[in-house]
Amino acid sequence: MTTDLSTVQRPVAEANGLPNAHYIDETVFTEERDAVLYATWAGLAVGADVPEHGDAKPIEFLGLPLLLIRDKDGAVRVFQNTCRHRGMILVSEPRKIEGAIRCPYHSWCYSTKGKLVATPHVGGPGQNAHPDMDRDTLGLIEIRSHIWRDVVFINVDGQAAAFEDMHADLIARWSEFDQPMYHGGADSQFQLSVTTNYKLAVENYCESYHLPWVHPGLNSYSRLEDHYHIEEPGKYSGQGTLVYRQFEGENGQRFPDFADLSDKWDEGAEYITVYPNVLLGAQRDHAFAIVLDPKAVSKTTEHIHLYYAAPEVDDAMRAKNTAQWKEVFEEDIFVVEGMQKGRYGPGFDGGRFSPAMDGPTHCFHAWVAARISDHRQKQAHAAE
Repeated sequence: MTTDLSTVQRPVAEANGLPNAHYIDETVFTEERDAVLYATWAGLAVGADVPEHGDAKPIEFLGLPLLLIRDKDGAVRVFQNTCRHRGMILVSEPRKIEGAIRCPYHSWCYSTKGKLVATPHVGGPGQNAHPDMDRDTLGLIEIRSHIWRDVVFINVDGQAAAFEDMHADLIARWSEFDQPMYHGGADSQFQLSVTTNYKLAVENYCESYHLPWVHPGLNSYSRLEDHYHIEEPGKYSGQGTLVYRQFEGENGQRFPDFADLSDKWDEGAEYITVYPNVLLGAQRDHAFAIVLDPKAVSKTTEHIHLYYAAPEVDDAMRAKNTAQWKEVFEEDIFVVEGMQKGRYGPGFDGGRFSPAMDGPTHCFHAWVAARISDHRQKQAHAAE
């Protein structure tokens, strides 16, 4: 199935949103997987998922079995979670690797850097080597990865520009936050399972238009009129507020601030989508990252992680802050699930965008459409 994307890339005042098929059709979802999620820098996890040397966590990303691991020198790596011998899954549950990664089938062993280090009986009983089995060419298949703001981004097809080049503008925009930040721990992370296409979670996050009706508590002090749009066509989009209210404990205490921030952040905050599936928040006293895991065309798991400027903050305040954000993000569930149901209406043409209010969302739609259009052209050229 080929969708018509011609109207999506028009100027915002004339554009339609992505067609229904991009939210409900399995064939289109597969095309989008290859063109968007595999071909760019998609979010997979966070470094805090593997905090110590040897920590390993199996993750399935759009059916691709992956292994997130912190190697013996502390570097975070991503490998295919597949033994090079007979394709067995190597690690089935999160655990610490003591020594080597051992395949449970025939005990082939790999270092935490992916090198094949042992092949017991491969040359016959008691013969642990064979001249036709070159260990140097049979290491684990490593997936290209990059960490920014503790998010582990992966480029599955290996063809994207370097992360630092692709996202240079955004990295520069938030350069003041290029300093240590600390994951709050077990009570500073949670997951939300939503029956929606991952793009609808992105679209909702990009804009502040919905605040008065979906987030009345938040809007009571950070009003719609206090927000501004962040629109960088072809790069990223989101929203910012001029009225960020710092979280306070029962006695008025606050979290420590990130160091040496400019006046902009005294009462300001920004919430940006790193296309295609990472939602980030930057504030003076804490930050968050949301990694959207597209489980299926209409199912998404949101992995939310909160970070602070100090390695230790007040326990009660931290837990309450997590609960407060969880409440805000849960308020969006009925919206993204409702939009998903609405995409089954055959007369819906992708919708129209308010030129005044929907610019960030249109930026995302146009970016997705451009990625898919480029992919189709490459496919057509390859077939000639």
